[in-house]
Amino acid sequence: MNPLLGQFINLLGAVLLLLAFAMISQRRIVSLIHLYTMQGATLVLATAVVGYVTDQPHLYLSAALTLGLKVVLIPVLLHRVIDRLEVRWDTETLINIPTTMLVGILLVIFAFNLSLPISRFSGSVARGTLGIAMACVLLSFMMMIVRSKAVPQVIGFLALENGLFFAATAATYGMPMVVELGIALDVLIGVLILGVFMFQIRERFDSLDIRHLERLKED
Repeated sequence: MNPLLGQFINLLGAVLLLLAFAMISQRRIVSLIHLYTMQGATLVLATAVVGYVTDQPHLYLSAALTLGLKVVLIPVLLHRVIDRLEVRWDTETLINIPTTMLVGILLVIFAFNLSLPISRFSGSVARGTLGIAMACVLLSFMMMIVRSKAVPQVIGFLALENGLFFAATAATYGMPMVVELGIALDVLIGVLILGVFMFQIRERFDSLDIRHLERLKED
């Protein structure tokens, strides 16, 4: 295998990680969608490169599926949702941005230390990608926790799935196509359901702050 291609895959993983960091510090929802789209495009390129390096034709289909779903369809749906809900900013977070970034750095260190024993025995094209993927998953999970608005939490969920998909692609050369199609369908249905859910929150409470859902316990 060309070592430059392995380094290029690691570089794409680093881009995914930087985009995840940018997402946890971004309060403008439109910018969050743009960052998610860039993450999807990076994932498409990484999947295609892994497919070329490992001579796995099904990864080209995975890249095409990711392109259509995560770079085109889901961002369009998210833009339509925020246009109808007229939301642009998520200014209320549970912790401030500097603290969020500090916790994010600690999560990245934890992810790399956790994946190090596994990476040593890995025969994949880019051993360091497992730690990067785990870090992306943890950062996305943290974004879901610290955000109070429903839309950023949905984007965090989608970014978390990106991290899992990158781990499956780089570490195991992808999942069976039937599994990938099933996951893609589940993600799409999940986005549609969460969109309806957000409209219901807005109609009931005139806000997308999920903390208002605590009122239901009192009703």
